[in-house]
Amino acid sequence: MSRTALATAERRDLADFLETLAPGQWDQPSLCRGWSVRDVVAHMVSYEEVGLAEFAGSFLRSGFRFGEMNARRLEAFGERTPADLLDYLRAHVEPSGPTAIADARIGLTDGLIHHQDIRRALERPRTIPPERLVPVLDFALMAPPLPARRNVRGLRLVATDLDWSHGSGSGSGADVVGPGEALLMAVCGRADALPELAGDGLATLAGRVRRTGV
Repeated sequence: MSRTALATAERRDLADFLETLAPGQWDQPSLCRGWSVRDVVAHMVSYEEVGLAEFAGSFLRSGFRFGEMNARRLEAFGERTPADLLDYLRAHVEPSGPTAIADARIGLTDGLIHHQDIRRALERPRTIPPERLVPVLDFALMAPPLPARRNVRGLRLVATDLDWSHGSGSGSGADVVGPGEALLMAVCGRADALPELAGDGLATLAGRVRRTGV
């Protein structure tokens, strides 16, 4: 299955989940510091229908800082209601614009991580299809906006529920082991996932995550 198809399925699952939320849950905090559930959804869809030239110009005006650009896009999206956001997400389940780059690897990675930012904050866990989780684990470790590459330097990650690992040197005292989803969320700066992990390298990872967490 193509990454675009995987990203589309992930967004469709997110939309189905969002339909189950009570109005007040949209205002609850997500795992993204300072962002509510509504803010996370608005951020996710705020780059749809944005041309690549417009994206490049926005990045330039933001001083080449992804955080600044994201804040501007979120502000520009205004105070859309949950119903408006859900309708917009339904209309854009297939990534377009910047999120469609590289066979929608950006759309898949962004969508899956933020889906978990919402679910974890609301204590609504799920089982992620491995065919989506494995490519996101791989891509997250090279995506410039994410802190994963810096957080895992010198460490070996081993998923206990997937045929996936990263790094080398088993037995070197730098292993971090645990469920693939928890590994993903932790290396991407979500301290909420750290208690689900183990290994001699966990203290190193935890220190980095708490310094660079979202």
